[in-house]
Amino acid sequence: MDANTTPMAPSGYELRFMSLFREGRGLSFPCDPDGGVHLDELSERARTNYFYARTVIGREFATPAVVAH
Repeated sequence: MDANTTPMAPSGYELRFMSLFREGRGLSFPCDPDGGVHLDELSERARTNYFYARTVIGREFATPAVVAH
């Protein structure tokens, strides 16, 4: 983590995009209980992955689910 990065407060929830083709694979992002992801708190790479996952729902990833952890 660089000096300009502030760690995100643990939310207790994550938004999971599970792969339609590779069991056990997917992407997850910290979110609020309603599934809202705070984009400004994500790294550039995580933000890119989040937008990609949203774009390919139904083609590569299943509809995302909010999961408490």
